[in-house]
Amino acid sequence: MADLTHLRLDRTDDGVAVLTLDNPDMRNAMSDEMTASWVRAVDELAADSSVRAVVVTGEGTAFCSGGNTGWIASEPDASVDYLRTRMMAFYRAWLSIRKLEVPTIAAVNGAAIGAGLCLALACDIRYAARGAKLGAPFVKLGMHAGMAGTYLLPDVVGEAHARDLLLTGRVVQADEALTMGMVSRVIEPEGFLEEVMETARGIAATAPIASRLTKLALMDGGHRDFEAGLQWEAMAQPITLATADLQEGIRASREKRAPVFTGE
Repeated sequence: MADLTHLRLDRTDDGVAVLTLDNPDMRNAMSDEMTASWVRAVDELAADSSVRAVVVTGEGTAFCSGGNTGWIASEPDASVDYLRTRMMAFYRAWLSIRKLEVPTIAAVNGAAIGAGLCLALACDIRYAARGAKLGAPFVKLGMHAGMAGTYLLPDVVGEAHARDLLLTGRVVQADEALTMGMVSRVIEPEGFLEEVMETARGIAATAPIASRLTKLALMDGGHRDFEAGLQWEAMAQPITLATADLQEGIRASREKRAPVFTGE
């Protein structure tokens, strides 16, 4: 693909793609160039059937320090309509990661602040390096939360924790984020990305059709009620039962070996 600015896209032979926010001097703040590169990279991954899992991480000591809000402060006379249009485009660009039907993992290697936290929340799974800081201090900057923070944070940590974090604007350490359910695991910094990649490779080795349908089932907190869940599963499970991968999975279990799934 075309050269990316402030972003790297790397692929492995086992179906894992890694998106690395790469502007460490700015703590991986979401520059205009990074934003445009992000959209191109996500579009490419969405069209690539060989991708089975995606890892998002940051270069250097930060995951992402959030949006580059310098342009807001530099335009005090901008109209509400102009700002709304620009912010909506920014939100949709970064939240495009949610359109990927393969599992996504946020490898929070360092600070994930504001829109940077929202990017992590938009991923399916979050792992944090010990010592990483996470928070949504929008109110401390004099602004309302953005990038779906008022939806994503309650969805992930529950309403009580979301109110605490959004109304106080406080930033928490990885260990406290774990107790809230904001991250699923805290890993020591040494070997952090390698351990996350090992998990990603395990996900990529599962049956792709079953993985995609399971992700879709769990989107936005899962099904609205018990019956809706049953109805979905009564359609989705037979789809997987009719695949060649199901037969391979059964054979591999009987033969006590690792299955080789092809997505067929």
